[in-house]
Amino acid sequence: MTEMMTNRELMLTLGRAAREAAKILALVPTSQKNEALMAMAAKIRRSAADILSENARDLENAKAKDMKASFVDRLTLNEARLDAMAKGLEEIAALPDPVGQVMAHWTRPNGLAFSRVRVPIGVIGIIFESRPNVTADAGGLCLKSGNAAILRGGSDSFHSSGAIIACLQRGLDIAGLPRTAIQMVPNADRDCVGLMLEGLGGTLDLIVPRGGKSLVARVQQDARIPVFSHLEGICHVYVDKAADTAMAKAVCLNAKMRRTGVCGSAETILIDTAGAEKSLKPIIATLIDGGCEVRGDEAACKADHRVKPATEEDWSTEYLDAIVSMKLVGGVDEAIAHIARYGSQHTDSIITEDAATAERFLNEVDSAIVLHNASTQFADGGEFGFGAEIGIATGKLHARGPVGVEQLTTFKYQVRGKGQTRP
Repeated sequence: MTEMMTNRELMLTLGRAAREAAKILALVPTSQKNEALMAMAAKIRRSAADILSENARDLENAKAKDMKASFVDRLTLNEARLDAMAKGLEEIAALPDPVGQVMAHWTRPNGLAFSRVRVPIGVIGIIFESRPNVTADAGGLCLKSGNAAILRGGSDSFHSSGAIIACLQRGLDIAGLPRTAIQMVPNADRDCVGLMLEGLGGTLDLIVPRGGKSLVARVQQDARIPVFSHLEGICHVYVDKAADTAMAKAVCLNAKMRRTGVCGSAETILIDTAGAEKSLKPIIATLIDGGCEVRGDEAACKADHRVKPATEEDWSTEYLDAIVSMKLVGGVDEAIAHIARYGSQHTDSIITEDAATAERFLNEVDSAIVLHNASTQFADGGEFGFGAEIGIATGKLHARGPVGVEQLTTFKYQVRGKGQTRP
């Protein structure tokens, strides 16, 4: 690729190369894909110093721009996170290969044998911002599911992502697969995002955005090809009157404070009025003592003078920070109604020892992920046993929840006959 290439020429070249790579990936054996994934993991471990050096450049730039602490946290790599990245690739290698799986099989009275078989989607574009780990997760998941990937990281993670891509492409080399199976847009020009949303001349089959609300909103509005995404993660924990207080304290603290900048972080805690006497003050104290600002309704403010009054806007705010809103509700019906009104159909949890109430919540809350007696921070493909995830989808067509290798496939019908003709 010459320096004289326009962005359009550059992106169309990437798209055509990816389409050719996708044809190869759709047919390669599982063993070859797994060999590449294991080689990628090994290369990331061996290249830790180089990756962290490039990440330091990104962090220096972020701090110079006075980025929020939650943003810097998402951008930061360290030895533990690099090891988790490598383990994620190894776990993807250990997963069953979805390509070629027979989802259903039946025979018609006329003797025609029908099979519904998993096949790759084709070429997937991933547009992300400050999360360099997305580079490895997305590349690995696309490879295992037989898809080629074009990754466009944000300028804030450009150096980190470039160092990780080099490791992934080295893994492809070792396994004898084309480097163009996983490509990174070699600049941070915003025009390239628009070109990807156009579909790169028909070479791109799917877009997955990973980033803030403004990025996802733009992708959802402007994309001319299918999109897997969620706009916001306004996640709730509902503490029922039959909740175990110790469990509720632990889950609420973890759901909010484990990592405040992830999409599965709880943003609102709902407390059943009938159980407030035993649970309200302890939960507030646990959160505030844990470094979280609590914004509450009138009852929450009366329970603890450190609680700040909540506004109507708080119920629909994704803080991605050490802030949580809190409200008392009149039981599970009111909790479900509140979540339906203010939630984003991402992840919501109920804490209760009442099995019937738990089942009502699980069945009636219309979110991609609904939990009972567990933290919303389990909204993660690795925790689902998917090895990793390319994102969380809150739509209702094709994929919902963590998008792993199975969700990155579609299907086709294979029909086998013996000369049948239709009368």
